[in-house]
Amino acid sequence: MVLIIDAQTSGIAGNMFIGAFVDLGADKDKIIKVIEDFACEFGDISINVEKKPKNGIMSTYFDIQTTDHEHRKYNELMDKIDEITKNKYPGDKTVKDSVLLAKKIFKTIAVAESNVHGMKLNELHFHEVGCADAVADVIGASYAYHLLNLDEEKVYSLPVAVGSGTVKTSHGTLPVPAPAVCNILKDVPTVGGLANCEIATPTGSSILVNITDEYVESMPLIYHKEIGYGSGTKDLEVLNALRLIKADTLTQKDSISILETNVDTLTGEVLGSLFEKIMDEGARDVSITPTIMKKNRPGHIIKVIAKNNDVEHLCDVLMQETGSLGIRIIPQIHRSVARREIVSRNVLINSDEFEVHYKVGYIRDKLITCRPEYEDVKVISQKTNIPIKDLDEYLKNKYIIDDMNE
Repeated sequence: MVLIIDAQTSGIAGNMFIGAFVDLGADKDKIIKVIEDFACEFGDISINVEKKPKNGIMSTYFDIQTTDHEHRKYNELMDKIDEITKNKYPGDKTVKDSVLLAKKIFKTIAVAESNVHGMKLNELHFHEVGCADAVADVIGASYAYHLLNLDEEKVYSLPVAVGSGTVKTSHGTLPVPAPAVCNILKDVPTVGGLANCEIATPTGSSILVNITDEYVESMPLIYHKEIGYGSGTKDLEVLNALRLIKADTLTQKDSISILETNVDTLTGEVLGSLFEKIMDEGARDVSITPTIMKKNRPGHIIKVIAKNNDVEHLCDVLMQETGSLGIRIIPQIHRSVARREIVSRNVLINSDEFEVHYKVGYIRDKLITCRPEYEDVKVISQKTNIPIKDLDEYLKNKYIIDDMNE
């Protein structure tokens, strides 16, 4: 399965991403609740979702209206989002994963804005995009993306239309694309497009660069397509709707990079916390292997599997956390992968029903693996006093038997 972001004519905005994800099947009621739970801490918010024709094409318009209570500095915004997550969603893995992505998106916006204005991150206020509006767009898009399990898929982006002309900002009239958008999309193929106005926003641009694995000039070979359209606010002569295409590919291959470094100065406790830190920062997998280094010193090899988009960020994290002065990068490794899905099943245990999420893998429609999510197993273990290892085995076997009977 792959996702293709097609913004060749319409450009991109945060609410357009959300609308397109809803059009692809994301639960709008769940998205609205999560957005309201986060954004209401920063301002007044109202949301309306409707089907809307754009140039004869039906699309989903996710209309978010906000009024900021106050401007927030970048660091204050990040701390507040963490606080909301801890207080309102302490055990929700989907929300936690969404918040991790959202924080990366906010950092991309903040770095772009700080470079434009010559400010440090801790001095930057989220005023240009609107604090409540930015939180609503970014949290909503991140959560919808994870609801559809798109974090498990390869994401392509076609060239992005940015518009032309000028745009009025609090800093005066600026050329399109705005300086912050130029910074965010500096490594992304872009075109002016046919619209004589701004059609690529900092928020939409930042969402795109943080979920895209590869940029392509034309669509790869795909089939079994599902198409979602997220409506923009403006009515233009060109189609103002972001198109997302979810599809199967003829070859199940993935492109990754491998990061590697040797360390001999870290304690077991630091290595344990490093594992969690690297995973939280976006690694696909981490392994730590004992080894013997020069002068017969015991040490460890830290190996990280990363999406190509995350390599630079994860290198920074590795060096900061380990003190390593160099990271070996093996770029653009192609791996064959099974078709993967996240499947939810209700399971009866000791007369109580629990929802369990399974990560399952198929080759040519044959089930080859299924693993219940650890967080779900942990919750059930705490409520039933059944050891995690016993529950894990039982849940695996039950899924396999149920799959054979279907």
